[in-house]
Amino acid sequence: MVKKIFSFIKNKYVIVFIVLVTFILFFDKNDIFSQIELTKKLHQLQDEKKYFTDEVARNKADMNELKTNPKNLEKFAREKYLMKKDNEDIFVIIEQKK
Repeated sequence: MVKKIFSFIKNKYVIVFIVLVTFILFFDKNDIFSQIELTKKLHQLQDEKKYFTDEVARNKADMNELKTNPKNLEKFAREKYLMKKDNEDIFVIIEQKK
């Protein structure tokens, strides 16, 4: 039994196959470790794409709301950019975490 296994391993085709697989898995420019890193990067980029797609959709909805309703435009300018009328004072209250 051991002699059969040893003779199988001594076969030149098996040796070449083992060397080739070892080279492809560990030493090639597209080795297994690079593929794992690229897969992680792909998932990260897909998550970012989903986030930015949602962000664009939300911004388009906000833009549409601002274009159609002047009261919302005034509210948006006051809240986001701290704009005020000439006779008003603005107080910004920042809550600090303990």
